[in-house]
Amino acid sequence: MLCRFNLFGRIIAVERVGEAWTAYLVGNEGKRRPASLAIPSDLAPAELSQYLYDIYHEAATPTNGDVFEIPSAQNR
Repeated sequence: MLCRFNLFGRIIAVERVGEAWTAYLVGNEGKRRPASLAIPSDLAPAELSQYLYDIYHEAATPTNGDVFEIPSAQNR
């Protein structure tokens, strides 16, 4: 399972690998690099957006003040 989020204007991908979540920062060219972010393994996919908001809320700006999931092409 791979989820992508707009995190106050930055794109982050969160992937379920086995029993753990792995986070990646996504660059403008689409390349991913590991993000130094620990996500509890028991966190449900529906809770990821709120968790990311809670961790990174200090990065909010007047023009980018929220975290939201970016729908995948499969869900459209």
